[in-house]
Amino acid sequence: MKIGMYTTIGWLLASLLITLLLVRGAIGYAHRRGMLDQPGQRRSHRLPTPRGGGIGIVVTMLICLPGAWWSLSAEWPPSVIAALLGALLLVALAGWWDDHRSLPVLPRLAMQLLAVFGFSVVLLATGLSLWWLPLLLAAGVWSINLHNFMDGIDGLLAQQAIFVGCGLAWLAWAAAQPLLAMAAGMLAATALGFWCYNRPPARIFMGDVGSGSIGLLIFAFSAMLWWFEHALLWPALILSSAFVVDASLTLLTRMWRGRRWYTAHREHLYQWLVRRGGTHAGADTAYLAWNLLVVAPLTWLAWSHLRLALPITMIAYLAASATWLTLKRRCLRRHPHKDRHVAA
Repeated sequence: MKIGMYTTIGWLLASLLITLLLVRGAIGYAHRRGMLDQPGQRRSHRLPTPRGGGIGIVVTMLICLPGAWWSLSAEWPPSVIAALLGALLLVALAGWWDDHRSLPVLPRLAMQLLAVFGFSVVLLATGLSLWWLPLLLAAGVWSINLHNFMDGIDGLLAQQAIFVGCGLAWLAWAAAQPLLAMAAGMLAATALGFWCYNRPPARIFMGDVGSGSIGLLIFAFSAMLWWFEHALLWPALILSSAFVVDASLTLLTRMWRGRRWYTAHREHLYQWLVRRGGTHAGADTAYLAWNLLVVAPLTWLAWSHLRLALPITMIAYLAASATWLTLKRRCLRRHPHKDRHVAA
């Protein structure tokens, strides 16, 4: 038990320290390459800021995840770990390319589909029907993109990755899945390392290389929990409810209004909280409060009553949707004319 505890602490500390070093290096690299996000009408920052800091998260996970698998003599077959690392590398490559120079939507989507397809096929081949593949493809690609959409203010995505990573680690540990618990814990540790540079005011942004990779990892770890015990999917989904609801309802609203939903905008709830006069730190605090006061208790309730996990998950998402609608309407009533310049 002590060996397991020391091994866990060692890998988590290694993940944190490596990320801190890599992100610090990424700041200098971004300045040398001119990878700066400029302020603009559809952006929420006011100063030119380096991007691409998420490369620290990616490289750390690529280094530490195989090492943790080897040191734990884990139950997951090497094919699944290799597929996960390959998918992470592919998604990160697409994001890194886009951070340097704009990558068209179709090639980026093709790389995301290929990454999710490869991981999902290998996971299903270990004992589940391939009929699940279309659902996994849709879920994986949406997770990659929604986390990209939600990376628009300082600290928010890193904070969410810490919370969800810790939650998934706890679910995996309770399910006697030490490697999965370690992997999710390392995601939280790397996100914490990045957050140290990304907390308001941000010294560097995550970039597509980081946001897409976090989306893939959260999808993959949730799918692995589902593979082990189908009912564990519900508490895992509750953990991500704030981001899923904000991204999904914002996208559906833009499509309903006939807007170019695929273009950059500032219509997510977290962006409106800033646009109405709030700070990035204030918006981060609002999402953190929701996660700690609502999401965490409901996740525990769903985990402790797996037979009722589905209706509890439905309640969580209905509550998140109602909160989103209420806050969005308040923001729009306070600034009824500011929505025009982001209507494209």
